[in-house]
Amino acid sequence: MIDLHSHVLPSLDDGAASLDEAVSICRAAVDDGTTLLAGTPHVRFDYPTAPEEMTARLDALRDAARHLPIEIVGGGEIALDQLGRGFQELRAFGLAGNPDVLLIETPYFGWPEGLVRALRDLRRSGIVPVLAHPERNHAIQMAPDRVGEVIEAGALVQVTAAAVDGRHGEREQNAALRLIWTKKAHLIASDAHAPSIRKVGLRHAADVVGRPDLVRWLTHDLPEAIVRGTPLPPRPSTPRRLFPRPLRHR
Repeated sequence: MIDLHSHVLPSLDDGAASLDEAVSICRAAVDDGTTLLAGTPHVRFDYPTAPEEMTARLDALRDAARHLPIEIVGGGEIALDQLGRGFQELRAFGLAGNPDVLLIETPYFGWPEGLVRALRDLRRSGIVPVLAHPERNHAIQMAPDRVGEVIEAGALVQVTAAAVDGRHGEREQNAALRLIWTKKAHLIASDAHAPSIRKVGLRHAADVVGRPDLVRWLTHDLPEAIVRGTPLPPRPSTPRRLFPRPLRHR
């Protein structure tokens, strides 16, 4: 499996606090079946990561984890208010080292008026935006189908493993599953920060999704195309199914 969203790069944000902890996260990823892990530190006002810092931590982690059978790649999780950085600087944060793809952070509250426009502008500039964890946004929890707007703007959508398997709670699980089963999600990633509830690993989420062809597309085939810079594979033709439990909000 390929995990394209984690905060494994040490001492950059609220993720791994040390190189030792970062190696532990990589080891846990291997144990879960992950063969490639992207370190995507926050790039926002409280964590103003520079591309050079990301690259330095990436090189250090690769060296420290060289004994583990896992490929470690870079990237950045870009906040909307950081899209004004220079075009070349943004491309230096390309997801998995692909300068034509950027991971964009979804705000947790509200649905910014300019979000769809910003994603459309990135697409027009030749960059494919990947919208991270929209299921964590309260507005999307109330109306998951609204994510269709960002797909129409040319974006891909990433849902979080801990939302899919229920660790983040019922609201987030309901939203994440609806996005998957209504064809509004393109990949699952861990968004791992530490060995805790936000731990690395996709296996439990894959078990919840259940369908092997769809699981492979969400956790390997489409992420691999991003990594390798190849055309995105089509979503497997899978029938819509009933949700594991009724969609409702507390």
